[in-house]
Amino acid sequence: MPLSASRRRVAVIGTGAIVTGGHLPALRAHAERAELVAAVDLDQERLDAFRQQAGTRVAGFTSTEAMLDAVRPDLVLIGTPPAPHREQTVAALKAGAWVLCEKPLCLSQAELDDIAAAEEASGAYAAVIFQHRYGSGAVHARDLLARGELGTPLVAHCQTTWHRDAAYYAEPWRGRWATEGGGPTMGHGIHQYDLLLHLLGEWEEVRAMAARLVHDIESEDVSTALVRFRNGALATVVNSVLSPQEVSRLRVDCADATVELTHLYGHGNDDWVYTPAPHVDPDRVAAWRTPTRNVPSSHTAQLGAFLDAYDQGVRPPGSGQDARAAVEFAAALYKAAFTGQPVRAGEIGPGDPYYTAMHGGHPDWAPKERA
Repeated sequence: MPLSASRRRVAVIGTGAIVTGGHLPALRAHAERAELVAAVDLDQERLDAFRQQAGTRVAGFTSTEAMLDAVRPDLVLIGTPPAPHREQTVAALKAGAWVLCEKPLCLSQAELDDIAAAEEASGAYAAVIFQHRYGSGAVHARDLLARGELGTPLVAHCQTTWHRDAAYYAEPWRGRWATEGGGPTMGHGIHQYDLLLHLLGEWEEVRAMAARLVHDIESEDVSTALVRFRNGALATVVNSVLSPQEVSRLRVDCADATVELTHLYGHGNDDWVYTPAPHVDPDRVAAWRTPTRNVPSSHTAQLGAFLDAYDQGVRPPGSGQDARAAVEFAAALYKAAFTGQPVRAGEIGPGDPYYTAMHGGHPDWAPKERA
């Protein structure tokens, strides 16, 4: 049953840069639909500074459990590092709150199953922030591909080539399996290949390689993959933090057109380019132009879709199978890279070491015991 529309009471867990730079502007943009009432952070000084920025009427807590007990929010936005995502999400669901969590939603498919069980028990839902799906350019491209307007998808390229230095990895939770879940495959490229999966649908097979070429970390600092999709298309995926010239790029070559997206951390309509094949009628090409209204990919755009689902009482986009797709793909990429064997869709389940940890316990990649 649809819920009666009203102003939703929202709490944030974590008050760092992603919350101040992404979630807080999104809440302000949707102020007529959502009100920030509470914030949680273990660092009291950072929490106090956030409350000054967000408004002193926002209650402050240093414990998620205390906040949930005292406030009983409708929605919880999670902006902490990845390790506690599962625990925080499950706690919020059990308290009856819907959840919108930064990527990755959790660190394994096993943790996803814990979240799914909490959803079923509570009737609430948990979605993951993949804001690139929600820009008007991405919505338009997906519609064209789904309707076959560009012809059959044939070849795709997905590129996240960024640069992170040693100072970036000086943060103790970065580059470690237990706290970040992986390297650029989990922490950086996941946005781009989530969009690739969103555009092209289900995949059948992954072959991959990964390496630790520069940084002294547990996880990889570069990975590459070859992917066969169920529709027959073949794709390459590159995830790197070793690339001085930074770019995020997606390209899909179809029978009748190439669609390309080039950006870095967010896209607008002008970042999407359509190139018709020589045989395509110009009148048909005119229909491919991106929409007149430009909605940039952003937390604001995704929060709007999330609030729409909450008002209607339906599963929000970015939850359930939408959230599982990227985590399952990451696990398949890691398994293919570390074992040297192709991985089929649906292969990784309970009993498979890559179901519970992205490193799969591989002797060359699993964390070493610390002295």
